[in-house]
Amino acid sequence: MVSWIRTVPGAGWRRGPGLAALALAAALALTGAGPAAAEQGPDSVADLAEKLIGAVVNISTTQTVAETRQVPLPQVPEGSPFQDFFDEFFDKNGKDGGNGGNGDGADNGDNGGDEGGGDEGGDPRKVQSLGSGFVIDPSGIIITNNHVIEDADEIVANFSDGTKLKAELVGHDAKTDLAVLRVKPDKPLTAVKFGDSEHMRVGDWVMAIGNPFGLGGTVTTGIISARNRDINSGPYDNYIQTDAAINRGNSGGPLFNEVGEVIGINTAIISPSGGSIGIGFAIPSEIAVGVVEQLREFGETHRGWLGVNIQEVTDDLAESLGIASPQGALVAGVTEGGPAAVAKVEPGDVIVAFDGHAIKTMRELPRLVANTAVGKEVSITLIRKGKELTLPVKLGRLDEGEKVAAAKGDEPKAEPPKDQTKILGLTLGALDDGAREKYHFNAEVKGVLVSAVDPASAAAEKGIAAGDLIVEVAQEEVLSPEDVAKTVDKQKGMGRKSVLLLVSNAGGDLRFIAVKID
Repeated sequence: MVSWIRTVPGAGWRRGPGLAALALAAALALTGAGPAAAEQGPDSVADLAEKLIGAVVNISTTQTVAETRQVPLPQVPEGSPFQDFFDEFFDKNGKDGGNGGNGDGADNGDNGGDEGGGDEGGDPRKVQSLGSGFVIDPSGIIITNNHVIEDADEIVANFSDGTKLKAELVGHDAKTDLAVLRVKPDKPLTAVKFGDSEHMRVGDWVMAIGNPFGLGGTVTTGIISARNRDINSGPYDNYIQTDAAINRGNSGGPLFNEVGEVIGINTAIISPSGGSIGIGFAIPSEIAVGVVEQLREFGETHRGWLGVNIQEVTDDLAESLGIASPQGALVAGVTEGGPAAVAKVEPGDVIVAFDGHAIKTMRELPRLVANTAVGKEVSITLIRKGKELTLPVKLGRLDEGEKVAAAKGDEPKAEPPKDQTKILGLTLGALDDGAREKYHFNAEVKGVLVSAVDPASAAAEKGIAAGDLIVEVAQEEVLSPEDVAKTVDKQKGMGRKSVLLLVSNAGGDLRFIAVKID
């Protein structure tokens, strides 16, 4: 099984030919390529590593956790002569504990404390975890991953010269998995600076320094294997993938470019065994820099907020929307009172540009919005019913927007009607008072109820289920099953191969779905 693992347990590069370079040069000579094309990676990184290693620290954390037993208490008949024996044995072992030293599959290079023997709680114990970090300010500012220090009672930074300094948490951000620490050194520390990750290319050489498996000061090299990786770990995933050896304990450590600038923070690996197989992931500096600045200044992040629910524009949706090719972010819902609502953004709009940046895929938009200053007025370009228009929007703050959305969260559910119509494999009915009461719909909610779905239909394949509510068909509001039927027939007469439905689930979440027309 393959598992995703978070990895908590100067001079330029000197270039030389080496055997690989000589072999490549011979091959290029046959094709007429010049000598410059045969230049290869570093012959040695010793000079660079020597200058940087002092800025990389081992992060040791201590956390108090409740003791849990790992072996369940055997079940014996009431009154059995073994009952008193097992009760006494497991009660004793639950308190005394067994063997420690087990990692947690992520960052614990060495867990202290003992493990109990049963399944009941016992006395609290201390657990130690190891990770990595790096100094960006000689006065004592250190960067690491949030998951390295999360819930820690004590954080200690261990330096390459043997110095140990207690660290305090300045601020952390779970969404990007970053944290800023502060230590108070007696003298200025060796520090490194962030570089430009945006212009790094696949194939560029990189170097990682960290604390894998508790082995501090470990240096590994490799290349950038890929960029813009989404591993579904958070809303702003945009990882650098590298084949430089990254293991447990490397989390929070730096990924350097060839001139010793930090272009990534090592965070996760994919591995069937828990060790490096050459697929590691680092948070790019283009994301980290802004987050770190805000954490240092405010102790928290101040992200921009647009107030829309969005989804990917698939081929089917593009065809239904009349867009030449899949692009942009499809607006499935607009938060009432949010910046987008004030700017008159509507469900069904496809945002194709934000503040001058083209939006090619849906996941680009949240990152751009989050990295934009709160209160800034920007322009968004969108496609609405086949026409392009530009709207000005003044961004709000994400945390405030999340509170607004949460306050409106206890709403619609859905359900069966009296008069029913079948179309697109869906059994539809009116949203009457009985259905509103039974499924707790507000009086303002409008649409057509789905009471049943043909399991062999295209609608079922797209995830439409009984209890969903159809709000729009082809971006036109529908209030009855007849409205749905008429609009579908109209789309069919126009030669459409599929029809666009705006659907609300039982929780009130809106999404667009393109369903093939039979």
